[in-house]
Amino acid sequence: MALAGIANGGRGVDTTDAAANAIPAAQTLARETGAIVVVTGEMDYVTDGHRIIGIHGGDPLMTKVVGTGCALSAVVAACCALPGDTLENVASACHWMKQAGERAVARSEGPGSFVPHFLDALWQLTQEVQA
Repeated sequence: MALAGIANGGRGVDTTDAAANAIPAAQTLARETGAIVVVTGEMDYVTDGHRIIGIHGGDPLMTKVVGTGCALSAVVAACCALPGDTLENVASACHWMKQAGERAVARSEGPGSFVPHFLDALWQLTQEVQA
């Protein structure tokens, strides 16, 4: 929200604002920069400034471990290189991350075992998409 010139309740890379509250700022930022903007939270939002896609899923445990945001950035970057609608490709990246999180939580006993299960789930999703 700060990038769009709107005050927010932030703390580091995390924020105290609900993801839905950031949609207007995300749309403004996307329109002004021409970028696809992602706002993550219980529900993720992806916008090109005109269209908005909401993605349900994931698990709160994803916010308790280090690396899920970095992994999302990497998956988004890979999806941006795909042919087709970039907005839909980025939304797919968010969807895959949430699916991987759900699969990992189902197999893990807490944050310590979540991370390796999450990485395995991402790899398994990659294999499924390629099939």
